[in-house]
Amino acid sequence: MPTPEQLEKMLPTITDLNREFWEGTVKGEFRLQYGPSGVPRYPESPIDPVTLDPDFSWRASTGRGILWSWIVMHQKYFPAFSEDVPYIVALVKLDDGPMVMSTIVDGPEDLVCDQKVEVVFEPLNDDYALPKFRVVS
Repeated sequence: MPTPEQLEKMLPTITDLNREFWEGTVKGEFRLQYGPSGVPRYPESPIDPVTLDPDFSWRASTGRGILWSWIVMHQKYFPAFSEDVPYIVALVKLDDGPMVMSTIVDGPEDLVCDQKVEVVFEPLNDDYALPKFRVVS
């Protein structure tokens, strides 16, 4: 497992635009950004993609969705994850709408498309917790 220091080097800088998202993760919430169109978005954006309006707010997502696609990483592509291979990189379609790329933790060996998943958080420090997903049995 990568050390928190290794992971922190790979994390985005917290800005005014993404602060609400990262604050949510440390509170156990997967937050989505909403603009005037009412369409939830992830990752964050400085404007609503429908209305082009710069106003937005954040709301907690259910954190639930379905497994849309995945791969099993066997290569030591990122040094920080070299001790974790094999690991699962997944594309999750949230029930709230957006697609999220993350990892599956404690995944069964027999993953299938449309399998129900839910978000879990791996705390790194006071400012970051990594959203990951687990299969809901």
